[in-house]
Amino acid sequence: MNKIIKRYLIGLASVILLVIILVLIKNFIAQKNAANTFYVVKAEKYENVISVAGVVSANQEQKLQALSNGTVVEVFVKQGDRVKKGDVIIQLDDTTEQYKLAQHDYDLELTKINGSKKELALKQTERKSLVQKIAERKVTATFDGIIADIDVSVGDSLEAKDSVGSLVDTSSLIAEVEIAETDVAKLKVGQEVEFSFPSYSGIVKGFVTGWPAIGEVTSRGATVVKAQLKINDYPESILPNFSFSGKIRISPDENYLVVERYAVARENGKAYVKTVDGKKIPVEVVPFSSEYVKIVKGDVKAGDKLKQLTTPKKSGGRPGGNNKNSTMGGMGGMPAMRR
Repeated sequence: MNKIIKRYLIGLASVILLVIILVLIKNFIAQKNAANTFYVVKAEKYENVISVAGVVSANQEQKLQALSNGTVVEVFVKQGDRVKKGDVIIQLDDTTEQYKLAQHDYDLELTKINGSKKELALKQTERKSLVQKIAERKVTATFDGIIADIDVSVGDSLEAKDSVGSLVDTSSLIAEVEIAETDVAKLKVGQEVEFSFPSYSGIVKGFVTGWPAIGEVTSRGATVVKAQLKINDYPESILPNFSFSGKIRISPDENYLVVERYAVARENGKAYVKTVDGKKIPVEVVPFSSEYVKIVKGDVKAGDKLKQLTTPKKSGGRPGGNNKNSTMGGMGGMPAMRR
């Protein structure tokens, strides 16, 4: 019995000794691996923006429409011509109207000599009506702009409200975009907007001009507010009705540094990192994700290589495995950089 107990104790002691040896070997290997593992400090950018998309339009557009029935006797412009506010674009036959006005003016002069004040007042009011009828025989520009298209010729017979072309003001472009109700509080008049057009390789700058004081529900069931955007300066290659995607910039971009949390250790409650050459650098960090921290203060920069100072607790180590000389790689699990 004593021999059996003795053998059991010797075997137990051997097992315990073996376990201790294995633990020491494991710790030694871990320390060696940690000494040869480093992380690269990465620069990240946070964009506080609202993404938008839509189609740009001319700042103003006038449909060229006849105001009364008549025959076209003169067309003063062609497509692409620039006109000024008040310029006559199309003239309808106004012979009858001119005759009625001349006859009325003759009667008006007689009324001034022989008629009463009341008759004179009526004649003067009637004259305004005749002048208006003559004005309605013309199609005139209501603003400075360019004839975008025109489809009418001398001799054509038009009816009231017939549309024969359009005049556009391209001194600026405008757009209307949907803003989710959760983002409306972030809007401000004058905020910068960055436009990207498929037809243009660069960025075109614009700004927010306003939005209504009431929202609306889309066919998708979402509540939105339709904000107005404007572009004053833009390339000639961009035309009204071109599509775009864009970003309303809520605040300036925030640039910061991130690194895996295993590169950071603490001593007396203060955080520090070590470069691969052994230099110890005090830092201040805040949590960024489950695997990363943001460096808010410290003498480090993007691209610096920092030693591993703490060991990952779970199997598999940091994201991307336990490869030596690891860089940050894919930032797996990190929150999106753009809003």
